Amino acid sequence: MNTSWNISEKCKEVFAFFEEISAIPHGSGNTDAIASYLEAFAHAHGLACERDAANNVLIRKAASAGYEAHKPIILQGHTDMVALKEPTCQKDMTREGLDLYVDGDFLRARGTTLGADDGIAVAYMLAILADGTLPHPPIEALFTSDEEIGLLGVAAFDTSLLEGSMLINIDSDGEGVFTAGCAGGVRCDLTLPLRKQAVQGVARRITVSGLLGGHSGVEIHKGRANALRILGECLRALDGVRIVSLSGGQADNAIASGATATVLCPADAEKTLKTLEAQLRARYATVDPTLTVTLTEAKEVTEAYTAEDCARITSLLTELPNGVIAMSAAIPTLVETSLNAGMAHTDEDGFSLCISVRSSKEAGKDALCATLREAVERTGGSFSMRGAYPAWEYRESSPLREAACRVFRTMYGKDAETVVIHAGLECGVFAGKIADFDAISLGPDNFDLHTPEEHLSISSTERVYAFLRQLLAAL
Repeated sequence: MNTSWNISEKCKEVFAFFEEISAIPHGSGNTDAIASYLEAFAHAHGLACERDAANNVLIRKAASAGYEAHKPIILQGHTDMVALKEPTCQKDMTREGLDLYVDGDFLRARGTTLGADDGIAVAYMLAILADGTLPHPPIEALFTSDEEIGLLGVAAFDTSLLEGSMLINIDSDGEGVFTAGCAGGVRCDLTLPLRKQAVQGVARRITVSGLLGGHSGVEIHKGRANALRILGECLRALDGVRIVSLSGGQADNAIASGATATVLCPADAEKTLKTLEAQLRARYATVDPTLTVTLTEAKEVTEAYTAEDCARITSLLTELPNGVIAMSAAIPTLVETSLNAGMAHTDEDGFSLCISVRSSKEAGKDALCATLREAVERTGGSFSMRGAYPAWEYRESSPLREAACRVFRTMYGKDAETVVIHAGLECGVFAGKIADFDAISLGPDNFDLHTPEEHLSISSTERVYAFLRQLLAAL
């Protein structure tokens, strides 16, 4: 472990494991290497291990002395991360590890997401499995893959391999907050076939930048600007604009923080966009104060999409619903249904727009998907869905949650908060597969998830690790 980090002795092993996994590229869809690392860890520690074709890894640890008759507990977190980087960062996140550094009480990564979502769960679980002094019931440590792109790993996992029905999911981001329910969701792909025509002229590049972005479940209620939506407004403001190419966003479950379009546009485009930029800055002054729209010269072009196709693209970017659609009637502070336009691009196949839809009600999710389907098909495009996952409904009686609350009260001298959230968690998939399923989700303070500004509190990580150890001893 980096010895310059100011980490207490009791938590050094956690951060040592976090440093090791951060050296392994493990963005969504690229989890083979980290699964192999987990297998090697299990073998080195003499622990039973199973790995499936989806790169889920299950490691078992027998109960400590005196706990042999206790019910097994499942510890669970996901191995993939949202691999995003700043525009100036040259790192190849499919091949290179992260550059970690300490900033006061926070752990960060230079130029990229930190991956504490959900690398800190992996580090916690490895430290617990490696500790021979900890009192605990039988442990089933389940490391699932590709959670960030539709909970694909857990959907493929054979839950009959598990003996336990009590699960601690370590994928929440607030110390002292126990999650006990979450929304379901689905990824929606909207595509438009496009045609190009011969043109002549020097194109210019519209760039939308300076946005905060963020997690499309955790931060959708904050009203932050979506760069794809802003780019659409820019295109709509320019009479006769012809699109040469377009791209924006880096993940469907992250609010798009940047977008660009290469276009042929009117001579007064810069003045028009400056006026629009001022209006947008006023609209988003409190939530995205550094929103910026720039127009720069690009290149000589010989073809662009037809005027009709440009209008269709602009229509989808600006007229589709976006952000919060409905709030919960039962819990007024909870978002019930939302959607996020996460990624868009043009290529030889046409225009593609990927949207993340979330809802705690199946009917709400279905209705929103139907709206999207109707909108894109009306413009001559096509619609498909993938990676659907169910909601995790709140359970009134939960022995695991009650035990966690007791331990928390003893350790912290105050009560923990129990919440239902709008973000998706793998617990919903488990709930549909495991009889008498009882779960909570928890984690240390982690901020600005799914952005290069992600930062993890070191002191909170230490406290939550101590809490996890005490909770295992109490089960």
